[in-house]
Amino acid sequence: MRPLGIADSATIVLGLQDEIRRSEESRYDHRLHGVLLVAQGMTCPEVAKLLGDAPRTVEYWVHEFEEMGLAGLLEGERSGRPRRLSAQQLQEINAVLRHMPREAGLGSNLWDGKTLAAWIEREYRIDLGVRQCQRLFRQLGFRLRKPRPSIAQADPARQKEHKKNSKR
Repeated sequence: MRPLGIADSATIVLGLQDEIRRSEESRYDHRLHGVLLVAQGMTCPEVAKLLGDAPRTVEYWVHEFEEMGLAGLLEGERSGRPRRLSAQQLQEINAVLRHMPREAGLGSNLWDGKTLAAWIEREYRIDLGVRQCQRLFRQLGFRLRKPRPSIAQADPARQKEHKKNSKR
């Protein structure tokens, strides 16, 4: 029987490694496989080459496993950058967004990234970018809705005639 092969295996390997690193559970499984291979007699550099990790990383997994058992292979907390807005501030922003910007002392009729950034700067002296404010909208459950301009005194017959899909 002829051995199976995968076309464009280099790209496939990179994609599979990305998929393994995507979730906490798959990273845990990946570490389990690494430690299992070392337990079955492979060296850390061999396992690292096979799994696509650094040899020092595999050594770290083995040491953590020996010290703490399976708990040593679990994903640890990552510090990351601290939040610029507190939970209390987020609650206040959520409440303010439920009213018109004019009620919050701003000059516009609709909330958008620029308006929210200006309000946060004024209230909390925190400079957030427009994109970060747009993410805040989504995080708080809001979605972007742009108003459609309407012509108050438009003639319905002329509007129908102007539409692209109307039959003339």
